[in-house]
Amino acid sequence: NSGSADHLDRTFGSAGNKRTFTVSFWLKTTTIQTYNAIFSAAQDGSNSDDLYFHTHRLNFSGYYGSTQYMLRTTAKYRDPSAWYHFVVAFDTTQSTASNRIKIYANGVQETQFDNETYPSQNFETTYINTARLHNIGTLVDSDNFPLDGYLAEFVFIDGQALDPTSFGEFDSDSPNIWKPIDVSGLTFGTNGFYLDFEKSDL
Repeated sequence: NSGSADHLDRTFGSAGNKRTFTVSFWLKTTTIQTYNAIFSAAQDGSNSDDLYFHTHRLNFSGYYGSTQYMLRTTAKYRDPSAWYHFVVAFDTTQSTASNRIKIYANGVQETQFDNETYPSQNFETTYINTARLHNIGTLVDSDNFPLDGYLAEFVFIDGQALDPTSFGEFDSDSPNIWKPIDVSGLTFGTNGFYLDFEKSDL
């Protein structure tokens, strides 16, 4: 809801793989606002790993007193009638810097960024996928920037950097349409989870 800070949160019992993980989700925004928080883990406002929208651009960043990594897409996703699918694959074991974080939208890799800072090789996150509070729908350090929209098929994969074909496919009859596939058979890892948000029968 607009102006509501309702969200989901969980504190992992132990740290998972802090070098390699994947976040996948389907999103439909319902209002046009400057910020929409998606997924966050933090200590405070100056120390956090955050996935959010900023002026309709997807932003994934780690800020630990200073910026450790940040990708903010040039592309803007501002159609409130459309469902978008996003994948963020994080793998700092890669020798090539641009392979350490990959962002995909509707099955296609984003390569143009307004902000583009990659983590160092074998960099480990301090907050995301650690034994700290994680939020879906608001930032951990505050109730600022609550998500105003719908989420579906939210997946967190611990220990693998997957591409979009693990979560979706192009429709055989309409090849420009990207659609979800069954993800229940994926290996989720220690802290991985799958939230389909399917409405149950009453």
